Amino acid sequence: MSYYEIFILLIIILSIIGVAIGRYPKFKMNRATIALVGSSALILAGAISIEDAFNAVDINTIILLFSMMVLNINLRLSGFFNIITSKVICIAKTPRQFLGLVIFSSGILSGLFLNDTIVLIFTPLLIELLFYLKRNPIPFLVALATSANVGSAATIVGNPQNMIIGIDSGIPFFDFALNLTPVAFLGLGVIWLVIIIIYKNEFKKETMIVENIPEPRIYKPLLIKSSVVLVIILLGFNLGLPIALTALGGASLLLITRRIKPERVFTELDWGLLVFFTGLFIITDTLNSLFISKYFHLSQAALSGNEIVDLSIISVVLSNLISNVPAVLILSPNISLMPDPKTLWLTLAMASTFAGNLTLLGSVANLIVAESAKRRGIILKFNEYLKAGIPITLITLLIGVLWMFLISSF
Repeated sequence: MSYYEIFILLIIILSIIGVAIGRYPKFKMNRATIALVGSSALILAGAISIEDAFNAVDINTIILLFSMMVLNINLRLSGFFNIITSKVICIAKTPRQFLGLVIFSSGILSGLFLNDTIVLIFTPLLIELLFYLKRNPIPFLVALATSANVGSAATIVGNPQNMIIGIDSGIPFFDFALNLTPVAFLGLGVIWLVIIIIYKNEFKKETMIVENIPEPRIYKPLLIKSSVVLVIILLGFNLGLPIALTALGGASLLLITRRIKPERVFTELDWGLLVFFTGLFIITDTLNSLFISKYFHLSQAALSGNEIVDLSIISVVLSNLISNVPAVLILSPNISLMPDPKTLWLTLAMASTFAGNLTLLGSVANLIVAESAKRRGIILKFNEYLKAGIPITLITLLIGVLWMFLISSF
C-alpha cells in the first residue's frame, strides 16, 4: 500500500470513526458535517472525481428519505401521533398493558415511518405521560428505543439502512415486509418480556389510575389529507410501483396546500440527515473502490461458512463499530453476486437493525431517546441501558437467524 493510499485510508477511517461516535471532542461537528468534510476531502485529494462522487450518491434513497420526512411532518402537524398517544393511555389499565402498548405502537409506526422520527416525536410525549402517571421512566424509554429499532426492520421505509437495502436489492415492498414483519413482531414480544423481567418491581399487577386526560390537538383538514396520502403511498408500495417515485408523488401532493406554509415544512426537514447520507455514499464508495474491492472480497473471505450466520455476525460487529448505515453500505456491493442474494439482503436488514439495540450508542434512535430524556432531567445511563439492551439484542438476533434459515428453505 502506497503512502497516498495510506493517506486516503486515514481520511476514510477518521470520517467513519467520527460518524460512529457522532462528534469529535472540541469540534462543533455532528455526523452530517463529519460526512460532508470527509467526502469533500476525498474529492479534493483526488481519491474520487466529482463526476464519480455524483454517481456514488444513490438518488433514489435520498428521494425516499426526503419524501418520508415530508409525510411525517404533515402527520405530526395534523395531530396524527397525538391521537395514537392519547389512545394508548386510555386503553392501558395496568403498567404491563401500558408497556405493551408503548412497545407495539412504537414498533408498528416505526415500520411505516422512519424509526428516528417516531422516537423524536414519541419521547417527549411519553415522558409527559409517565410524569402524569408517576411511573419510573427508564424502563419505558429503553422499551421505546429498542422497539423502534426492532419494528423498523419490518419494512423498507422503517429505517435508513433498510431504504438502502430496498433500493439496491430490488425486493418489492410487500415481499420485504412479508418476510421480515413476523420476526419483527416476535422481537417486540421479546422486548416486552425482557423489560418486565429486568424491572419486575415496576410491573407488578396493579391498576393504573388515569383521570382527566387532555384531548389531543387535531388539525382535521390536514389529518384527512395526510391520512389519504399515506394510504395512497402504502398502496403504491404494495402494487409494486417504484418506491422512491411513489413516496415522492405522495410528498408532492402534501405540498400542494392552501393551509400550511411550505416554509414550515421545509424548516422542520432534517436536512442534516440528507447531507449525512450524501457524504456517506461518497466515503463508502471510495472505500469500496480503492480498498475493499482490492484487498477484501466478501463472498470469498468473509462468508466462508454458513452465509446467514456469518453475515449476521459481521453485520452486528460492524454496526456497533461504525454504525449500521455505514456497515450496510460497506457490505452491500458483493451481496447481489452471491448465491441466494434475497435471503442475504433480508439477513443484512434484520441483523444490522437488531444490532442497534446492543448499546446506547448502537443506533441514532437510541441517542435521540437519551438526549431528549436528558433535556427533561432524566439520565439514561450507558450501563443501565445495557441491562436490557444485551439480552434483547442476543435473543432477537437468535430468533432472526433461525427465521432466515426457515424462509431460505422455502
